[in-house]
Amino acid sequence: MMLGARGITAQKISEAEVMADAGIEDILISFNILGQKKLDRLRALAARVNVQTVADNPTVIEGLSAAFSTAAKPLGVLIEIDGGLSRCGVSDIELAVALARKTEDAPGLTFAGFMVYPAPGAWWEAQHFLTSCGSASSAAGLTPSVLSSGGSPDMPQVRANENLTEYRAGSYIYNDRSLVACGASDVRDCALTVFTTVVSTPTASRAITDAGSKSLSSDLFGLEGYGMVRDRPDATVFALSEEHGHLRFPENKRPNVGEQLCIIPNHACVISNLVDHVQFVRGEFWVCEQRVEARGTVL
Repeated sequence: MMLGARGITAQKISEAEVMADAGIEDILISFNILGQKKLDRLRALAARVNVQTVADNPTVIEGLSAAFSTAAKPLGVLIEIDGGLSRCGVSDIELAVALARKTEDAPGLTFAGFMVYPAPGAWWEAQHFLTSCGSASSAAGLTPSVLSSGGSPDMPQVRANENLTEYRAGSYIYNDRSLVACGASDVRDCALTVFTTVVSTPTASRAITDAGSKSLSSDLFGLEGYGMVRDRPDATVFALSEEHGHLRFPENKRPNVGEQLCIIPNHACVISNLVDHVQFVRGEFWVCEQRVEARGTVL
């Protein structure tokens, strides 16, 4: 916080509740929230901390308005725009402004601005779209106080920008193989590794470990293989089954049964939700064990 960091972004209400319980008082839930039970929890959370959320369609806006029309204070809503992932988000400026107007006019809500999550390598295009939506809404008499972008892959390139009020970067706290592949970090910057043991060596070039898809996830992120073996660049994690990692090595250079390996996963975020605890190590020394409080918070 001394360097300007403030608040946190969550994808689900249950995640946000964990963050609020930990004392974080500024939370953005960057996900369309639907359903009465979730809306009730969102209203209860908004009574505890400063929370904002997003919307990219009229149905979500109407549901939020119904839930907050009698609240003590209005809920800030950002209109989510598409940053090139073809996931959630509006891809048309006129529609984005129309949703902003609908939000501002809805009881219990206030239009807070726009949010984008850029596709890797498409940050500048996403930023241009974000800026254009902000300008168009201002011209329509609205006030986009928040222009929010994000993504760890492009964060090293970002500089102070008058058309950007906040930057949300998540996986940089650990870094992973995908960030190494795009040049955003180096192998030595990767703090999260999966510690695994060789349990079988069926051939002179193949080893099986006890870390499979339940430990490494099946995310490829456009890469070949399911992780990087630290200190063994000649190894390939070429396949996963639930409990088994399938590794290939040069002939007669595979590890032996009982040897232990550290695998840098493709995607660190998923790994956090696959384990109950994280072991913190400094060099060769174990420091502490930390419970993953937000594991399983998918509602």
